[in-house]
Amino acid sequence: MKVWIALGVVALVIVIAFFSVVGSYNGLVGLNEQVDGSWAQVQTVLQRRYDLIPNLVNTVQGFAAQEREVLTEVTRLRSQWGEARTQQDQAAVANQLEGAIGRLMLVAERYPELRSNQNFLALQDELAGTENRIAVERRRFNDSVQAYNTRVQQFPAVIIAGMTGFGPREFFEADAGAEVAPTVEF
Repeated sequence: MKVWIALGVVALVIVIAFFSVVGSYNGLVGLNEQVDGSWAQVQTVLQRRYDLIPNLVNTVQGFAAQEREVLTEVTRLRSQWGEARTQQDQAAVANQLEGAIGRLMLVAERYPELRSNQNFLALQDELAGTENRIAVERRRFNDSVQAYNTRVQQFPAVIIAGMTGFGPREFFEADAGAEVAPTVEF
């Protein structure tokens, strides 16, 4: 009788351990997928920005032909974002593009007739809305990464993560110096 009780206790411990491992693994998978989904949302709004830029550049170009350097930089960075394959490369180019778009908006300030152009105003509003969406999706992505990274480091998930290849994920961080407003000289 004591043998059966001992076997029952051992079996119960094994079953509890099994479900704990399965639960931890499934939790890690879910959080990893949430991070991937959040990154997909960031890419979606970055793509929206990417699609708006040619129209904005063409509108400004018609008014500011002499401001080629800023227009060329925006176009170059747009191409780089389209060619970037890794999450880190896309984030770096997106940050650089953000600064270039800011400089483009400063160029537009020099041309009162451009600021009153309906196409430019509509594009500027679309771009401002898109930049707000990018900020929201970046925050959501970083929240997902934080939740995932926290889980990967907690016990017993840290053991499961180590055995199954779940490692920490990188946050979407601004480029160094992003806190300083760009200066444009004419």
